[in-house]
Amino acid sequence: MKNKKLKFVSAIAVFYFTADLSAQQVQDTLTKENKIEEVVMIGYGSRKKVDNTTSISTINSEEVNKTKVLNATQAIQGKAAGVTVVASDLPGSTPTVIIRGLGTALSGRNPLYVVDGLFVDNINNINSNDILSYDILKDASALAIYGNRAANGVIIITTKTGRGKGIHVEYDGYVGVRMPLKEVKMAGSNLFSYYTNTALGATKFSQDQPVNTDWFKEITRTGMYSNNSISLSGASESAKYFLSLSNYEEKSILNGTDYNRTTVRTNNEFKIRKGIVVTQNFSVTFNHTTPKPLSAFTTAYKQSPIVPVFFPNGEYGVPIVGADGFASATGISQFNNVGNPVAQLAFNDEKQKSYLMQGGLKLDIDIIKHLKFTSQFSGEYSNFKSYIFDGQQRLIGQTASQYTNTLANNTQDYFNWTLTNYLTYAQKFGIHDIEATVGTEATVKDGINSLYMLRKNVINDPNYWDVSGTNYLDQILQLNSVNGNKNTTNSYFARAQYKLMNRYLLSATIRRDGSSQFSDGNKWGTFPAFGLGWVISEENFLKDSTFFNLLKLRGGWGKLGNQNIPTNYLPFATGVNYNYSFNNMPNSSGTTIDKIFDPNLSWEITEETSAGVDFEVLNRKFKGSVDVYNRETTNIILASIPISTSGISNSGLSHLGSVVNKGIEATLSYDGRVNENFTYNIGGNYSYNKNELTSLSDANVSPIRGGGLGNGQYTKLLDATAVGQPLGSFWLWEVAGKDANGNFTYVDTNGNGKTGADDATDRKFFGSYIPSSTYGINVGFKYKNIDFSANGYGTIGSKVYNGKKAQRFSGENIEYSVATDFWSSTNTGAANPAPSNTVPIASNYYLESGDFFRINNISVGYTLTKPVDYLKSVRLYVSAINPIIFQKFSGFSPELNADGNPYGNTGVELDAYPTLRSFVVGLNLQF
Repeated sequence: MKNKKLKFVSAIAVFYFTADLSAQQVQDTLTKENKIEEVVMIGYGSRKKVDNTTSISTINSEEVNKTKVLNATQAIQGKAAGVTVVASDLPGSTPTVIIRGLGTALSGRNPLYVVDGLFVDNINNINSNDILSYDILKDASALAIYGNRAANGVIIITTKTGRGKGIHVEYDGYVGVRMPLKEVKMAGSNLFSYYTNTALGATKFSQDQPVNTDWFKEITRTGMYSNNSISLSGASESAKYFLSLSNYEEKSILNGTDYNRTTVRTNNEFKIRKGIVVTQNFSVTFNHTTPKPLSAFTTAYKQSPIVPVFFPNGEYGVPIVGADGFASATGISQFNNVGNPVAQLAFNDEKQKSYLMQGGLKLDIDIIKHLKFTSQFSGEYSNFKSYIFDGQQRLIGQTASQYTNTLANNTQDYFNWTLTNYLTYAQKFGIHDIEATVGTEATVKDGINSLYMLRKNVINDPNYWDVSGTNYLDQILQLNSVNGNKNTTNSYFARAQYKLMNRYLLSATIRRDGSSQFSDGNKWGTFPAFGLGWVISEENFLKDSTFFNLLKLRGGWGKLGNQNIPTNYLPFATGVNYNYSFNNMPNSSGTTIDKIFDPNLSWEITEETSAGVDFEVLNRKFKGSVDVYNRETTNIILASIPISTSGISNSGLSHLGSVVNKGIEATLSYDGRVNENFTYNIGGNYSYNKNELTSLSDANVSPIRGGGLGNGQYTKLLDATAVGQPLGSFWLWEVAGKDANGNFTYVDTNGNGKTGADDATDRKFFGSYIPSSTYGINVGFKYKNIDFSANGYGTIGSKVYNGKKAQRFSGENIEYSVATDFWSSTNTGAANPAPSNTVPIASNYYLESGDFFRINNISVGYTLTKPVDYLKSVRLYVSAINPIIFQKFSGFSPELNADGNPYGNTGVELDAYPTLRSFVVGLNLQF
């Protein structure tokens, strides 16, 4: 009896999960055995998963909310095959999400987020408790309905709506502490002195130092964070309502870095009359942040431990050594160019505040039976303000600056909107079941409008928001005003889905997009797709099987477009202040187009073929799916070097290459029951993806050199030699061994007798930061009132570069492992070279495995049902987030998410925020 009640509750949950479904459609999701069939969002509608021909991963709110993190995207890590999430614990940061591999180098790489029909670039503003479900669209046959926006995948987010009769109130709050998951052990003062003296070949530093500063501890603290959310919801025959308020606060582990986010959301649905429904969604988010420069982590790593935080006279410690071999404010020489990280944080006063409004109205009208018209308008407005006050005064041993201080003010805002209108026809004719959708869509992105001003010699003020600019007109160092490029897209789309005899499935989609990004003749792109499915378990030879509850084959093909051209390459970006001779005036100034422009520039095109199988056996306890795919992106947009006789000096964009991603994904889960009091579940997923730059059509492609180390070295390259390599590959010299003095020697790959820094052509590729395989596992059980869950995530095949270790010039600190095992005449087999004060070259010595496995979350909860009349339930829970990691990388974290750019510092540990371990205690109340 209890099992039937659970099934009925699940059916009701599906009703609220699919706002677009009618009561009849919800009823249709129940099979003759009263088993629920999962419903998924497919873009401009929803569909029973068994009738779907595409690859979609669904994650429910319960799975997401167990991991108590600020950004809900981070919480899906490891929960969906084919979805790589490179996370960061920096408050307010955006994780990098890669779905089925990276297909482009310069153009947009992020997936499209669709939140209740609104297109957004990220979901940093959403409170996780407001999310009902994630639906991740992965293959092209599913993505084509979104056309040009969908080349990198789509994540559809459905937020909660009103449910049940009467008023339902829920409170969820937690508080936690945070600390680095892993620290790097550095050399102490005496080891530093011995190592540096050896490098200098002289005794400059005493090996009996009075100071031993742990700089990492000096700039960090135990982090604290908390979240409080309350929601009010309910429903009647004519309306549904949902209102939530949440506040998140965090004091980061980096001293002085604080973050606050307040979110208000309201979702309402009104039945105006029979067949007419209006749905309203609105949210506003306020953010307040006091950032500090992440370069302080690198500074703390590099600064010598013999330098004190403060000298006895109260001045900040600086790297000056006295005649006694100790650090001194009045010493004889400066032994490195590294700053004091504590002073760096103290002198940087930065504040940011912003608000983001998002919302929409949707009108559903049943025109006639089986035919529905939907019109939806969605928009978002963002306003951002910041100031950075740099009050750094002259330090001992440094020359005086021409400014006492500087104050930078920045203001940005934008407004985007989308209007969608479509018709949906759904009808059953005996053994035939058809659903068709046709519509139009207009999207306008106004671009970011910004105003930046930098002033000098500003008076000290406790509130730099209020410092008036009119009194400092003669102190302005820089003033920039930029109006963002407006991007307009018009679209037409259609989709037909057909089911025959409950077993043969067909879907076809076509979308035509026109973008203002491109010139006339290249604005429009057409993106078709189709999918096929066969529900084998509905055939007569399996229909009565007691083993197979579901066995389905599916496959499809589709074409997608990507219009996200980097705007700094667009043709209207002109060169200014060019001097020329006119009317005997030799220095007349003018403006010219100084970049080449391909008039045929258009969409990057992605074509994908995929196939998969879904199965459910053993009374639906054991479920799984396997997918294979081949995705090729052509017309890759890269920069091309201009012809020398063209008179143009800078590179411009053109279609120059292609990238292929091939892979396989597998997901398995088992839900078991021991008795009425004890249930359990176990599941996992695995994905493999091979990424390869397969061709470059122009040998004159402008090289992209990335992963800069700040010492004249770079670690990544994209040019003609990169064909056959994955995107974002490291390009380095290969260490061959050590010479008679203990210095590295390098492989002479071209055999010309030159090695190392004398021959850059000896460099070779060593793999990418993007893993070839990812996997996730999850386990859980419920025993009476106790619930337990745990999940983990791992990667295989990625490379990361220890950039902070590779930045040593002279007199910087070294890691303990280096200081205790370096080459000498008595230790010729050491892992590390002889001490040196020369700038190291970018070699595979600093390249390490990025493979890791981490327990992402462990949660234990205890629930009391109806402890008092007005309280439905009370749940107490404790969670450990990222409590354990197994990694090969010797640095802080193998997850190095800079900005997601494959040719930026993603995958390079430099100025990187450490991964954190968190412990949380929380309370959930339902009234």
